[in-house]
Amino acid sequence: MRTVISKWGNSLVALLLALTACSSPDQPTDIPGASQDVSIRYTAKRVILPDLPQRGRILDRHDSVLVDTRSQFLLKLPRRYPLDTLALGVLLGWDSTTVRRRMAEALPYPGAHPSAGVQLRLTTAEVARVRQDSAAWPTLALIQRRQRIYTSPAGAPALGYLYAEAQPFLRQARRTSRGRFYRLRNGGLETYYNGLLNGHRGYLHPLLDKQGRQHGSWAKDTLFQQGQDLHLTLDVKLQAYAEKLMGGRKGYLVALDPRTGEILAYVSAPVYPASTITAPDQAGIRAELLEHEDMPLLNRPAMLANPPGSVFKLVNAAVALQLGAITPATGFRCDQTLVSCVHDHPKAKTLTAGLKYSCNPYFYQVMQNVINHVPDSLAQDTVAARHLNLAQWRRYVRSFGLDSVLGVDLPREAPGFLPTPAYYDKARRTRRWTYRSIYSLSIGQGEINLTGLQMANMAAIVANRGWYYTPHLVRRVGEHGPLPRFTVKHHTLIDSAHFAALIPGMVAVMQRGGTADASSLADVGITVAGKTGTVQNDEGDDHAAFVGFAPATNPKIAVAVYLENGGFGATAAAPCAVMVMEKHLRGYIAPKRKHWERRIINRAKQD
Repeated sequence: MRTVISKWGNSLVALLLALTACSSPDQPTDIPGASQDVSIRYTAKRVILPDLPQRGRILDRHDSVLVDTRSQFLLKLPRRYPLDTLALGVLLGWDSTTVRRRMAEALPYPGAHPSAGVQLRLTTAEVARVRQDSAAWPTLALIQRRQRIYTSPAGAPALGYLYAEAQPFLRQARRTSRGRFYRLRNGGLETYYNGLLNGHRGYLHPLLDKQGRQHGSWAKDTLFQQGQDLHLTLDVKLQAYAEKLMGGRKGYLVALDPRTGEILAYVSAPVYPASTITAPDQAGIRAELLEHEDMPLLNRPAMLANPPGSVFKLVNAAVALQLGAITPATGFRCDQTLVSCVHDHPKAKTLTAGLKYSCNPYFYQVMQNVINHVPDSLAQDTVAARHLNLAQWRRYVRSFGLDSVLGVDLPREAPGFLPTPAYYDKARRTRRWTYRSIYSLSIGQGEINLTGLQMANMAAIVANRGWYYTPHLVRRVGEHGPLPRFTVKHHTLIDSAHFAALIPGMVAVMQRGGTADASSLADVGITVAGKTGTVQNDEGDDHAAFVGFAPATNPKIAVAVYLENGGFGATAAAPCAVMVMEKHLRGYIAPKRKHWERRIINRAKQD
């Protein structure tokens, strides 16, 4: 040993100390002194500091607490039947309906027998009643424990759950066909920022001699770190309002501030209360959610990619302008032998008119100019030209953050999909495919798939005239700002002038004769820029889509709405979007739209 040490010096001594301490930290160790010829025996210790870090809170953008760790009282019922539920109701101050409902929600699956055993959450007043009559109920057990408490039912997919507290849900999920999918993807912010929320204990690593005196450390000490609070970008009042509008319908609504990328509202519908996954008395509700045909536990804005429909005409128009395939003054006739057009409108003589009327034949011909253009370098080889042009189109479109994960601070974000020339070579089983076989790209259908986050970000890009910050849900961690990557500005490959050329058409969409003129906010002085979309669906009713921002000249909010099987984007998705805009910008809905609001909320409750 001394030969090796004398050869390699004191640096190897430190390495040997670390290796010895890691493998057996409490064992004595021979450490040759730097200036001595005899070995000195030290003992490497690992001392855990007594302080336990408290998990950080989660707060909204106005510092309202959404998630906190607090004491909770549970009433554990006997596992064996019979149980006098009528007497239990008298004890807790519940009527018979409440007793039946709470018992049904607590049992592990619908129809389960009460002998399965349940735990019921109690309020402070209910706890006092139980303690007062505890002698008459010897079979009841009152438990107090600290648990994550959700102060609002809003924001379930974004907030997520603490893995350690979700074990009952995870066990339930393993018994369902969709269980693995949900276990991997539902963690939300609680999972994504788990390390920062948890903090960590402090550890000391002293080297002690036989007398217990310290002689340095065998490893770097770990400082105690309290769990950090997360200050979200979400506005909980706007979030709750948006959830009321979406309710039990399938789809999503994402609203963000285009100036910062901060997500203001994040709704995945059908909605469910945020505490459902971890609440001890919600096993029955979880069983229903796991098996529900509409898959309410699916985090739709991040995980589900759909054809965007006509809202994608904005992207195709921007790319066509950049490539010189059209100009803002380009007009095309509404030739329905090319593709059907559901809107009865005059000839679209300009790009603004094409967007206002959402003319399918117009954008068929826009994309045709992009794909069928023959570069000078290729002369007459149209097959090679189509491959080259599609690849070039895809390159520009990907600069919008599409066909890749944006990097939002949620686990398991989906990338969406944009087809490549090679994809069509394989799908069509020939390299000689024609534009006619891929024209669905022109109207945002076919192989294109975008997530809700990408749709909202697309609207933000147009609002910003070509740039964006990665959408995110946390604006501050403790006393620090967001993660560094959320402060990096991303630019598309499209010149800002070409985005500016889209705005008049988007404003016209919301004006008289436009596809969403009924959803105008002009009566309250807000100019909305928007684009409707109706996505064809061969398996049922069409899907309704809308993207837009407001005010059009100085955007403060961008919104994307997608309602599966919702019908027309103008009548189903656009009203939801503009009311969220109005709520954010003004704080309330004008009396003129109150009947809309009531109708939409009532519809959301029925679905």
